[in-house]
This record gives sequence, structure tokens and C-alpha cells, in this order.
Amino acid sequence: MNLASLDLNLVVALRALLEERNVTRAGRRIGLSQPAMSGALARLRRHFDDDLLDRVGGHYELTALGQVLLDRTSTVCDQLERLFTSQADFDPATESREFALGVSDYSVAVFGAELTRILDREAPGIRVRFVQIPAGITEATGAVLSTLDSVVMPHGIISDFPATELYEDSWVFLVAEDNPEVGDRLSHDDLARLPWVTYLRAYDSPAVHQLGMLGIEPRVSVSVDSFTVLPFLVAGTHRIALVPALLAERLRGTAPVRIMTPPYETVPLREALWWHPVHTHDAGHIWLRDTAARVASAVRAAPIRGTDDEDPAVRSREG
Repeated sequence: MNLASLDLNLVVALRALLEERNVTRAGRRIGLSQPAMSGALARLRRHFDDDLLDRVGGHYELTALGQVLLDRTSTVCDQLERLFTSQADFDPATESREFALGVSDYSVAVFGAELTRILDREAPGIRVRFVQIPAGITEATGAVLSTLDSVVMPHGIISDFPATELYEDSWVFLVAEDNPEVGDRLSHDDLARLPWVTYLRAYDSPAVHQLGMLGIEPRVSVSVDSFTVLPFLVAGTHRIALVPALLAERLRGTAPVRIMTPPYETVPLREALWWHPVHTHDAGHIWLRDTAARVASAVRAAPIRGTDDEDPAVRSREG
């Protein structure tokens, strides 16, 4: 395929047609008249040798190829936009730009909140859009990273892409304040005996794998795709939950739970900001990475209350 022979305006038209499934609405969306949009559809049909849109009754439906192209055009348009908005210079005080970051609710609470405070002070025209990390991040890392400016994820899940180191976290357990089955210290027997609330996402599996190596098989009674709701699912029950220590500290007092030290030395959680190499030399992205490093320094410096027999809590982190 000779890219020089292609009209890239057709990519925009293709996306609008596949998403709107209506010639008039697609034309209105991108500022083309109905005849011009019909002409674009005719050119696309000739290029792909496929109808792309089939009339069914009073509406259009995508053909099999149209369905395949739907996701691809969205990705390509995002990539083209990022390509042509790349900058040689970047002044955060005067620029207007949006950064899309793939995150979990944990990283928003611990990292993202401080990031937005810096943006509020230093870069009033900069917007940040937090999106849930797509489930396919491990199978198609490059494709996912190409649609985002960065993702905040721990080491051990993806590799072979550039990353800025952020901060290290540890793990703690949440136990209901009125849980009579747990004393001042958790034991291995408690972990095997009590029901668990677990976070669903697979990329926190190193902490779960560690439990398996210790011979502990969690008895899961509730699973949820959110860290921040775990205290509420533990409160008033016999359940326990494993959560990052920095998040547990931020959620302290939101629900009647105790924060307890694990009865074993946990594998640390090393968070990093990952990006696609296409962003490496973009001035705006360099600023984003530098700002992320500053945020990480603030996160690392944040105090965490220690533990004692009266108030089991998060241990102070070393380093």
C-alpha cells in the first residue's frame, strides 16, 4: 500500500460513517454536505471492495468488514491526532492540551489527585482524562499504549516499553473493626480461614501469587473492579481484603475497618508511568513525565502512621 496515494481525509469520513451508521449524521459531524459524504462512502466502498454499511429496513448496519474497521479507525484517528499535535516546545502555563492516562482507581487516588493539583497551579489550560486501563493491555500493549499518552501500572505486568519510575508501595489488610475472629495480629490461619474481598484486575496477581507460594489459598466471597470500595465491603463482615498501603492510608476513617500488617513480608508494588515510544521526544509529553516524577516524589515523602497494638495500621515504609 502506497500511503502517498491515499486521501487521509477518508479516514475521518470512514470513522464518522462507521460510528454514526448514517450518511447525513456523519456528514454533519465532520462538516460535509450529504452529497459530499455520499461521495466519500462510494470511494471507501471501492477501496475496500465492500459495502461497509448495509441497509436493513429503515436503518444501516455494519458489514463484517465494517465492524472490523470500526475499532481500527478509532485507533488510527487517535494516533494521527497525537502525531500532528506533537510539539517541539511546550509552555504549560499557556498551552491548551488534553492528556489521556490509563489508570486504576488506586493510582487516581494516590497519584492522580496530586497530579491534578499541580496542573491546577501551573498549567490551567491542561486537561487530564483518566480512563480505566483496557483489559487487553497485556495482550496488545503497543496498541493500547498508542491510544493513550501513558498508563500508570506496576512493574511485572508489561515490559519492553519506556517507563518513568514513580513510587514503591506495600500491601496491608483491611479487617472490620468489630470482627471478633481477628485479634491484634493477623495470622496465616486467619488468611486461609476468613472470607476475602478481592480486586478483580489480573495485573495485581504478583501479590496473589505470593500467597500461593506461602500455601495460602484465599477463600474469595466477593470480587470487585475497584480498590476504593473495598473498605465498605469489609466493614461489618468477617471478610478481609488486601490493599496497597498508600491507598489504605488515604481511605482511613471512611469505613469502620482496621488496617493491619500482613503476617509475612509482602512483595513490593513498584508503580511506573509507561508510554509508547512515539511520545518519547514530544515536548508536551516530556513535561508530563517530568511532572509525574515530581508527583511521585511527593507521594514517596507522604507520611504513613505506624502500627501498634492499640491501633493496627500501616507500617512506615522504608526508603
